[in-house]
Amino acid sequence: MEQRALGDTGITVSRLGLGTLTWGRDVDPPQARKLMRAFVAAGGNLIDTAPAYGAGLAERIIGSLMRHDVPREQLVIATKAGFGGPDGGQRVDVSRQALLADLEGSLQRLGTDYVDIWQLHAWGEGLSEALGALDYAVARGMARAVGVCNYVGWQLGSAATIQLLGDVGTTRLSVASSEYSLLARGAETEVLPACRYHGLGFFAWAPLGRGVLPGRYLGGVTPTDSRAASPGFEWYVEPYLNAKSMAVVDALAHAAEGLGMTPPQVPLLWVRDAPGVTAVLLGARSAEQLQPYLDAESKTLPNEIVSALDDITGGANLLR
Repeated sequence: MEQRALGDTGITVSRLGLGTLTWGRDVDPPQARKLMRAFVAAGGNLIDTAPAYGAGLAERIIGSLMRHDVPREQLVIATKAGFGGPDGGQRVDVSRQALLADLEGSLQRLGTDYVDIWQLHAWGEGLSEALGALDYAVARGMARAVGVCNYVGWQLGSAATIQLLGDVGTTRLSVASSEYSLLARGAETEVLPACRYHGLGFFAWAPLGRGVLPGRYLGGVTPTDSRAASPGFEWYVEPYLNAKSMAVVDALAHAAEGLGMTPPQVPLLWVRDAPGVTAVLLGARSAEQLQPYLDAESKTLPNEIVSALDDITGGANLLR
């Protein structure tokens, strides 16, 4: 799998990342093992997690897999802090104390001395204090690189500038993560341009429109094993279960048929190869679900299809 450099950190990540949002909830340890093995066998190394995923179980599963299945040094582990946590609560706390407590808990659950990428999971009051926690983590060898997640443009620009102009010992941000797909192109307006200006990498989460773009919900059907049918995730999918989204899904199905691809591969390739994207975070819940995306490694979309998809989902991507 193609590797991409993460800014000037010296870290290279696979252009597909394995997201673990559902690990510990919908994905049990045996399923996670199959996912990890298939992903690493295909050349993937980027694993994205957080204390909030499965109330800490996702990190525990990853830690177990690193002890028994995949050596730690083969992986790039990205985790977060400041939102939710292993107690299952939904809170934003980006105080220094809370952030470092989250990181120490992550390291314990993962069974490692450091994470490769540590991100602020959400914007909160006290930016300077939060950024100071990032500096501390890097200085103490607890994290190799740092970044932010779910920041809008002005928030990202503020954080990156503070770190850029900081004193000796200040760690520059290396990556930002945001939702980005054919159904959510807002990152093109400010976040991706800010990443380009400040030399940050970009991780795109929910690249398949929160599971809607592959076409599972066409005709108003909600499969019983889908996220929309899950008591914990129905809120996550519902915003995209509308007529506008279904029109995009229908167009993708026609494009896939003409290209000899599967419907999930087309929206993945559109995001993977979009300007400024370093890695795409995939939330597959089984090795079988992951395989079509791994099979797309050598595929690309014709420029005419890319332009057509741009047009039907909001207009030209000005970053191209």
